[in-house]
Amino acid sequence: MASGGSAIRGSRVGAGPMGEQDHGHHADRVAVSYWDARGNETVRYFAANLPAEEIPDVIDSPSTGLPAGRDRNNPPAVQKTEPYKTHLAYVKERRTDEEAAQLLDEALKQLRIRRGKIPADS
Repeated sequence: MASGGSAIRGSRVGAGPMGEQDHGHHADRVAVSYWDARGNETVRYFAANLPAEEIPDVIDSPSTGLPAGRDRNNPPAVQKTEPYKTHLAYVKERRTDEEAAQLLDEALKQLRIRRGKIPADS
């Protein structure tokens, strides 16, 4: 048996010539560049018939996670995230110390009335 190979080995039945470029219709598209604060460029492709207002102005850079914008000289700044607030922190934002003391006194009075430690009419 000869060591030469068959011309059809490894190809699909009915396949055209190798390197065939016509594998369907390619939609027209537009390349949009985004830059992050470190100067990294990310290119995203969008359909050419997409309205300009539907193309995002800011994306997350896949390499750094930073926000990336379309203006190379003025990339978006990293937004400062606020630390987690406890319930008590939110309550302290809404109430003054005097209001908190008054509410505490009223709640303690109601508790003492329920427990019978002070009369209800006081």
